[in-house]
Amino acid sequence: QVRLVESGGGLVQPGGSLRLSCAASGFTFSNYAMNWYRQAPGKERELVAAMSSTGGSTHYADSVKGRFTISRDNAKNTVYLQMNSLKSEDTAVYYCRARNYDYDYWGQGTQVTVSS
Repeated sequence: QVRLVESGGGLVQPGGSLRLSCAASGFTFSNYAMNWYRQAPGKERELVAAMSSTGGSTHYADSVKGRFTISRDNAKNTVYLQMNSLKSEDTAVYYCRARNYDYDYWGQGTQVTVSS
């Protein structure tokens, strides 16, 4: 059974940091590109960060460049999103996504709230 389980969300003050994790199981993790998306209330889901299956290529949304870092540990079947200098506009549900040419899997999401 394929599972993507996000964790690490929560309430943080502006300027703070959080590290999200997404633990994968049920598929060959190292064969999949991994992405982080987010969806704020009333807005469309947007791509935040992406990493190739080998980790050799990354992409970030302009709004998070220089503040967020995506990484993966293929030995642990886990992808991470380190979020620094958080802003109120980063408040959203964060989802991880695993995809290759044949398959596309999503996690259930974890809430991140940036507020004083």
